[in-house]
Amino acid sequence: MKSLLNIVAAIIALLSINLCGAATQNTQGHDELAPVFAKYFEVKDALVQTDGKSAAAKSKELTAAINNVSMDKLTAEQHAVWMSVKADLAEDAEHISDTGDTKHQRDHFVTLSSAIYKLQKVSKTTTPVYYQFCPMANGGKGANWLSKEKAVKNPYYGSQMLSCGKTVETIN
Repeated sequence: MKSLLNIVAAIIALLSINLCGAATQNTQGHDELAPVFAKYFEVKDALVQTDGKSAAAKSKELTAAINNVSMDKLTAEQHAVWMSVKADLAEDAEHISDTGDTKHQRDHFVTLSSAIYKLQKVSKTTTPVYYQFCPMANGGKGANWLSKEKAVKNPYYGSQMLSCGKTVETIN
């Protein structure tokens, strides 16, 4: 009986360690991508202000954050998505950082936002993130972006149509 209790205790201990490890991995994965998300939001905010110089500078920082991601610290799901979007993220961030022309920056922000959305969907967040949509952006095809604020602040038109758009999804 004593050995059976020891075996049960050992199994419980192993399961506890495994569950704690999984929770840590989820937290680590989010923490590993946190700088990428933070810099994305800074680029978005610069485009809301129609500040091409700031958007370029913030995008240069986004490029550095992308290059600093340690894939071994991502969850399996994040890693799979990361591998599918990393090249697009890097290309769009580089294009945005290479110019002060907000029209060109906004063109690349469309695909940058799509890649960030895919990453955000597989990452745990402590606060909600809002997936927003402007039907007039992208040559009338519409375009999405992510925001930390529920209120719409359109990065595709800035002050011209600051509140044009709507929240289409809340990511928790």
